[in-house]
Amino acid sequence: MPDTEISPTQPSADLRHNLRIALLIKKVKLEDNSRVFFGYATNISCGGFFISSVTPAPIGSRFTVEIKLPGVKKRPLCCKCETTWRRTLSDTSTEDPGMGLRFIDLDKDTQDTIDEWVQQQTGNNL
Repeated sequence: MPDTEISPTQPSADLRHNLRIALLIKKVKLEDNSRVFFGYATNISCGGFFISSVTPAPIGSRFTVEIKLPGVKKRPLCCKCETTWRRTLSDTSTEDPGMGLRFIDLDKDTQDTIDEWVQQQTGNNL
């Protein structure tokens, strides 16, 4: 089995439409009706994010996520996500294991909050 699995609809990094920023969010709460998982998000955009995990969920898995962006005084962001790709732990890879999650139901206010936060972090005030 390959180290990285990508769903047929997952765009490559070159085709992403949203500005992304590398960050470390120490607590991301994933709830899938059977467990709660706290993990590390390492980049985010209004389209989705990557979460480091030695046990990434299967492609197509759906979760409710709660994310607190550093420095944002609003309540934590809460929405549904879907696993679009995953990378398993491997002795031959230098990349962290984890999964790419796509936001499914972000409302406009939450999208704007993420976009504004990413732009502030990059100094890119569009």
